[in-house]
Amino acid sequence: MSGIAGIAYLDGVKKVTPGTLKAMTDAIAHRGPEGEGFFVNCHIGLGHRNLSTIGTSGEARPIYSSCKTLVLVFDGVIYNYIELRKELGKRGHQFITTSDSEVVVHAYEEWGIECQNKLNGMWAFALWDTKSKQLLISRDRLGVKPLYFSIFSNTLSFASEIKSILKIFPNME
Repeated sequence: MSGIAGIAYLDGVKKVTPGTLKAMTDAIAHRGPEGEGFFVNCHIGLGHRNLSTIGTSGEARPIYSSCKTLVLVFDGVIYNYIELRKELGKRGHQFITTSDSEVVVHAYEEWGIECQNKLNGMWAFALWDTKSKQLLISRDRLGVKPLYFSIFSNTLSFASEIKSILKIFPNME
């Protein structure tokens, strides 16, 4: 179990503060006591609480593409990541880690939003594409990995648990 959280200010004006994102991930610290990681860039912020899983020991989170244009926060397991890794390797992708989450980044590079159709497993993730300025938020087909979201007051927020979302709006807790 790990945990993810994030904010996107839809007006493109308001900026994410690291403190708000940290409060969101602190609310789910029990989901990932082994570490945390953040990405903040103007109006978007992604946070991750880490629990080591397949091939992630010592791996920094969030996960970035090699050219740093994709950022991923990920909770879950991709059961067919070895097969996908081989397929992506044949298509020229080079991997730095042995993790299933890095496979998700390369799958998005190869197939875009359709990468979700290639994944077999249980997951919740958010992937920010800095080039297209698009945020892909995804969960497995059965919803085994929780992923809650809210659009309120020109703010998109999401997290593995609702209490993280409530940290953005303290008057609603």
